[in-house]
Amino acid sequence: MLLRMGQTNATFWRGFVFLGFSSFGELHPLLFSLFLSLYLVTLTSNVFIIVVIRLDSHLHTPMYLFLSFLSFSETCYTLGIIPRMLSSLVRGRQDISYVGCAVQMFFSASWACTNCFLLAVMGFDRYVAICAPLHYASRMNPSLCAQLVGTSFLSGYLFGLGMTLVIFHLPFCRSHEIQHFFCDTPPVLSLACGDTSLSELGILLLSLLVLLVSFSFIAVSYTCILAAILRIPSTEGRKKAFSTCASHLTVVIVHYGCASFMYLRPKTTYSLKRDQLIAVTYTVVTPLLNPIIYSLRNRAMQTALRNAFQRRLLSK
Repeated sequence: MLLRMGQTNATFWRGFVFLGFSSFGELHPLLFSLFLSLYLVTLTSNVFIIVVIRLDSHLHTPMYLFLSFLSFSETCYTLGIIPRMLSSLVRGRQDISYVGCAVQMFFSASWACTNCFLLAVMGFDRYVAICAPLHYASRMNPSLCAQLVGTSFLSGYLFGLGMTLVIFHLPFCRSHEIQHFFCDTPPVLSLACGDTSLSELGILLLSLLVLLVSFSFIAVSYTCILAAILRIPSTEGRKKAFSTCASHLTVVIVHYGCASFMYLRPKTTYSLKRDQLIAVTYTVVTPLLNPIIYSLRNRAMQTALRNAFQRRLLSK
């Protein structure tokens, strides 16, 4: 399993082994049942939102277009992580090849970054809708929407590729056991040998760039939104304006809170159990929040979902 190159003492592993939730051995059946249930609900809900938005002409607006792409991105993100995590809960340990680990890291990082940029785009959409409602249709035209979505996905892939290259240009000469349930950057980086300070700095800078750039757009958008809402004379008008942003703002707080805690902190503060708990939050819980929040708090989505169920019942 070991491959030695040249005269160095570095050991290059052909693959890795996920230890998963090995420290929670007795809880594996319970965790499997819980995570499987949450994953099925997440997968079904996100796919259903995509289908409903596609079929209901009343939802063919920029806001719901961006929501459908966010649901698509969340679905792809979970597909690359959770099935393997569930398998590791059953088997205990699970092998993954060197290339397979790099591919998983690339796609998980890419979709995670794409989510950040899509949330920024959705914040910009709410800014235009509230601060320039008379020009909303002309400014948020199909061409601009397509460009914003395309830029979000392309940027996500580029940042994901950068993070993967920063990690996998290193030799791995320590234990090949990953103290995690997927190939995330912190646990894989901890297995690299030699001086990893530059790689740690590279990951930190890339993470900062993704989070700060996207969050800055959101912060600026909501600063302008707040100023516009405060200028509305009636309390009812202010509540109505803010209600259109509440769902997006809730998802932003959860998403950026988890991401910042995981990737914007020193390597010395890593903790296996705590990091796995946070990772479960943003890989299992956060993707579930998207459909739940937008379905429960959005009247248009509630109406579309109700109509879809009624059509389903009538067709039987």
